[in-house]
Amino acid sequence: MPDQLRSRCPLAGALDVLGDAWTLLVLRDLLFYDKHRFADFLASPEGISTNILAERLKRLQRCGLVERRRYQERPPRDEYFVTARGHDLLPVLRELIKWGKAHVPGVAQNPPAGAIRNPPPPPPVRS
Repeated sequence: MPDQLRSRCPLAGALDVLGDAWTLLVLRDLLFYDKHRFADFLASPEGISTNILAERLKRLQRCGLVERRRYQERPPRDEYFVTARGHDLLPVLRELIKWGKAHVPGVAQNPPAGAIRNPPPPPPVRS
């Protein structure tokens, strides 16, 4: 969780973790588009920079929403997976998608794959 909360308000606390567009888009890519590798996130149409992506992934890890798993030792390469705590954000993201479709002119009217159905639970941690 964040080192210091602005207040004890639950909404303010949630915004301390999720309160920027990049964090929500990384979660979107993990949950709805099955992206797991750094390069996969960089390929998203919004054009996140490498330094912002690295910082957001670290923040999501610190907050227990994402876990990093090594898939290659030389050179070291990692993948990122949503934790059960991160999966709890699915209803929030679905509601934001519905709100955006209803109130933001020019956005796509077809939800991302997986926005309607429940994606599979997070994969088990490898030993």
